[in-house]
Amino acid sequence: MDMHTEDRFQGLRVVRQRGLSIPGQAYHVSVATRDRQAWFSNFHVGCEAVRAFRQPLAHGDATLLAWVLMPDQVHWLLQVGQRDPLEKVVQRMKSVTGVQVNRVLSRAGPLWEPAFHDRPLRREDDLRTVARYIVAEPLRARLVDDIRDYPFWDCVWV
Repeated sequence: MDMHTEDRFQGLRVVRQRGLSIPGQAYHVSVATRDRQAWFSNFHVGCEAVRAFRQPLAHGDATLLAWVLMPDQVHWLLQVGQRDPLEKVVQRMKSVTGVQVNRVLSRAGPLWEPAFHDRPLRREDDLRTVARYIVAEPLRARLVDDIRDYPFWDCVWV
């Protein structure tokens, strides 16, 4: 190792270790379905998924600020509470949703990929701007021309 190792890594951000979330911190979380199966293209399956992750039991003391359910993934804007770290909240939401959706589909096995992507919001990030970005995902994916035509989204500011 040369003497300039530190110089090469300057400017890189430190990745947050899983399980070490900050109470009150907001996160943009995205989770893909297993093998990118478009389970939520079916309206009734999508409705069941929404019912599942809207249950208070699913997110515990975290606050679900905004969300959009796409055919093969979900995006959540979550604010972590005092009790449960982000990883536990996401795992519980995936579990509750998986159980209910599998029941509707008469199937067994994992619904979601084991991993998820999360981005902690910085202080300067505006929660409403991030929520708008999340809710606009069906427009960017060209599923609809007007977000009012897409049934699977919600935001606390609407």
